[in-house]
Amino acid sequence: MSLTSLGEPLHRLTHAYRSFMRSAVVDAGIGLPITHFRVLKAIWKRERCTAHFIAQCMRRDKAQITRVLNELLGEGLIVKVDNPEDRRSQLLRLTSDGQTMVGRMQTVEQIAMDHMTRHLKPDDVDTFITLANVMADNLQDAAGQDGTINTGESNHAKTGTP
Repeated sequence: MSLTSLGEPLHRLTHAYRSFMRSAVVDAGIGLPITHFRVLKAIWKRERCTAHFIAQCMRRDKAQITRVLNELLGEGLIVKVDNPEDRRSQLLRLTSDGQTMVGRMQTVEQIAMDHMTRHLKPDDVDTFITLANVMADNLQDAAGQDGTINTGESNHAKTGTP
């Protein structure tokens, strides 16, 4: 397989997964956008979770994460507690309703995974996960802190200026 053909299957997989998840979430009666679920899942996974940590992991600006957190607070899915190690920040915790929501979303994710991998061997799935993580890390490494892409060329070479 040539590298030039990698983009199309990746786009197909991404679109198919998002489309399936969107439909499955609606069918399950879950009224949360996927971004909200990703934030809930981050809180569920990390014992000492802060808004700053979520913004870094999701590569989103803190204002966007703050809006999502405020909506989750309003829905009663999370609470904020004082951070004993840093009075300037607060730790995020799931409420019992938040834990229930994560459980429901994990069920939907499991259904998607079962459909997606039904003709694959477990070793093939493990290899895919490893490769996808390496590729994602490679792309993140290529992007600078300001979001610009490091192609290995100087800015002068890209713009044609001396």
